[in-house]
Amino acid sequence: MFEQRALFLRRPHLSAIIRRSFLATLFLAFAFLASPPAIARLLTEDGAVAKGNFALLVHTVRAISGVAFCWLALHPKGGWRAAHTILAIFLVLLVGIAGWGQRRLNSVQPWSRAGVSMNDRLLSISKDSPRNDRPRLIEMTNTLRMREQRIGLRKAISERANLAQRLLEIGEYERAAEEVETILGRLEDLDQGARYRHETTLRRLLIATYLRWGEVSNCILDHNEDSCLLPIEGGGVHADPAGVRAASELLLEGLEKSPNDLVYRWLLNVANMASGDYPNGVPERFRVAPEVFASEREFPRFFDRAPVLGVGVNGLSGGSVMEDFDGDGDLDLLCSSMGLADPLTYFVSVGDGTFEDGTLKAGLTGELGGLNLSHADYDNDGFADVLVLRGAWMDHHGRYPNSLLHNEGDGTFRNTTEEARMLSFYPTQVGAWADFDVDGHLDLFIGNESRAGQLHPCELYRNIGDGTFEEVIRDSGIAEFSFVKGAAWGDIDNDGDPDLYVSRRHDHSSLYANVDGETRTFLDITEEAGMAGDLQSFPCWFFDYDNDGWQDLFVAGYSTAFLEEGDDRLADIPAARLGLELTTDGYPRLYRNRGDGTFEDVAQELGLKRVVSVMGANFGDIDNDGWLDLYLGTGSPDFLALMANRMFTNDRGKAFLDVTTAGGFGHLQKGHAISFGDIDADGDQDLYAVMGGWYPADNYPNVLFENPGNEHRWVTLRLEGTRSNRSAVGARLRLTVSTPGGRREIHRVCGTGGSFGCSSLQQEIGIGDGLSIDELEIRWPSGEIERFLDVPLEHIVTIREGEGRFAAQKPAGFRLKPGDASASHHHGQG
Repeated sequence: MFEQRALFLRRPHLSAIIRRSFLATLFLAFAFLASPPAIARLLTEDGAVAKGNFALLVHTVRAISGVAFCWLALHPKGGWRAAHTILAIFLVLLVGIAGWGQRRLNSVQPWSRAGVSMNDRLLSISKDSPRNDRPRLIEMTNTLRMREQRIGLRKAISERANLAQRLLEIGEYERAAEEVETILGRLEDLDQGARYRHETTLRRLLIATYLRWGEVSNCILDHNEDSCLLPIEGGGVHADPAGVRAASELLLEGLEKSPNDLVYRWLLNVANMASGDYPNGVPERFRVAPEVFASEREFPRFFDRAPVLGVGVNGLSGGSVMEDFDGDGDLDLLCSSMGLADPLTYFVSVGDGTFEDGTLKAGLTGELGGLNLSHADYDNDGFADVLVLRGAWMDHHGRYPNSLLHNEGDGTFRNTTEEARMLSFYPTQVGAWADFDVDGHLDLFIGNESRAGQLHPCELYRNIGDGTFEEVIRDSGIAEFSFVKGAAWGDIDNDGDPDLYVSRRHDHSSLYANVDGETRTFLDITEEAGMAGDLQSFPCWFFDYDNDGWQDLFVAGYSTAFLEEGDDRLADIPAARLGLELTTDGYPRLYRNRGDGTFEDVAQELGLKRVVSVMGANFGDIDNDGWLDLYLGTGSPDFLALMANRMFTNDRGKAFLDVTTAGGFGHLQKGHAISFGDIDADGDQDLYAVMGGWYPADNYPNVLFENPGNEHRWVTLRLEGTRSNRSAVGARLRLTVSTPGGRREIHRVCGTGGSFGCSSLQQEIGIGDGLSIDELEIRWPSGEIERFLDVPLEHIVTIREGEGRFAAQKPAGFRLKPGDASASHHHGQG
């Protein structure tokens, strides 16, 4: 028998059998991989492939294939026919299963079909979100108590602790506190090791509950211009200190057991500030000295005018844009909140210091959610359009479509996402506009978020020029799959075409040189440029901080653990403020452009390596001295992540000085999108910021910091491209200014600022102590260069590409005052 099989293996037709078997196996594998979303829908309810189920299916395929080949080897005469039959039957079954799965996929995902309105898409997707589970969580409170005897005490405690955390997240503070207190009373029945682990976790949860309870009762329900500003004083001290005092007691108990716990020490000081007991109420050995919060130079106080103006939307984390959307010359406001039922909010400047809520009239009530916004005039009609970015941080639950909103020019917006061929379903918050092929039409990079088992390709959209886009990232040289948290375009080599920086988490970031925009060819030059490293990063932007005519790069670090990532790095918050060592390098980078294709990190030298966990951020010139300043919004989803946002002014390109406390910028809430702009037309930049957090109940009113003014001179430029894109994005400006100390140059590039928050496209430029603008040079994106002499100071100057002249207008300016905008916008669930 063995000799017969040996002879069979030497038969001439063996190669044909192996070849056919190999082709059949390839065909089988192709069928298996042909519709992974459909098969995934059979394996899990949300379309994500669970590792165990996927492995089981793979092993099943291997087993059946193995049986077929064994049959072939052991039955030489009829083996091929039998094996072929087995493979064919299995193939038919698998194709049938895939077809069934695809039909099921389509039936439960009607939002993916063509022609569905964006409102219906978003509402349909949000129904399946795990964030919409308030009724279920409340019901679980009683259910878990009934299950305790059946599942055992240890498991019951773990489940009830998780339930208490979720109750906190949705704003059921009293229920959460009761649940934790009840569990703490049951810990005596556990062994010492388990008791210690649970007690530590539960006490932190109870502290977070009391702190948040105190914030809601005071900073939100009794909101004023001092609320939640660090150091807390004046109107920021809680009128009802019960919550923060309860937290203080727990924090002090924890510090007695663990005196080196930096998180507890920091929060004890914050809680005592809120109750009015700082500094004397904090034991000296745990006290953070008042000098830690001192500013490094004198600076005027910026007051939050959002409450009286009615523009303080009480929402979650989101995006913001400050722009003249209606073309009347005054800057309007547009903001989003990531809540699944939260519409965009649009405030129209009336031009007299008041705002009207234009959301309904603009047709924006159906545009829900959005963690970030990015605006650009993509069709060159003279009106700024808006891109709404959705789904970030949510993995497969974040398969939301973005929205491209076309500004109709009559006060309304129209959703043109599908019409423009930009409809996709990937989690993202990153969108960056630039004319990378220099054809006069703005193109778009969208950075999506991929993880193991969750691949969501980034997108590079080339603007065709007829209102539609072509997706061209494949073979462009830009990595398709990564966890992108920021992106910025900038001309790093002054060759006239924009290059791209992509900021990533879980992977190194990359700098891509634009080799040939027409053929959409980019080259990764990260290492050659001197930017290689493992920095976990978030927002980023190009700007010329030292006014030398070369674009530098700011990249914010973000090493803080996020949600399910598990490790606790909250200690880095006080560590950075106190000058102590971090658990992970989460400091920002400031890459100075050397002008030879390489960069050097000067963040340490210039005083920026002292802030961590930066999320929303942007830059502007808040003191009109001609040097660009930074406002860094900080935070983490954790309710204990109470850190101050930071403002740094630029000291002539030689250092960045902290003016957070003096200027009143040290907000303790979660710093998300930030926009700079002269919203009251008085010649200095004001600042709008989104302050809500991640969880449904971590809402907070947005802020509008009004600039009190200064003695420095200024000019505002409004550029209109003809051969270039209409809003002149990417145009390079060089102002030669006469000052009492001699001539100086100020350099700017037209754009909207950082990657998380959008400033106005009009260029608001501080001149410092300048006596005159002797020359203004504009290098348009088209390559045309124009020069203008004796541009007037303290005017709004309008220049149209190629006309060789400018028009100057003296702005009227106005004082911000209460108007008709509703201050009651409340998004989220807190």
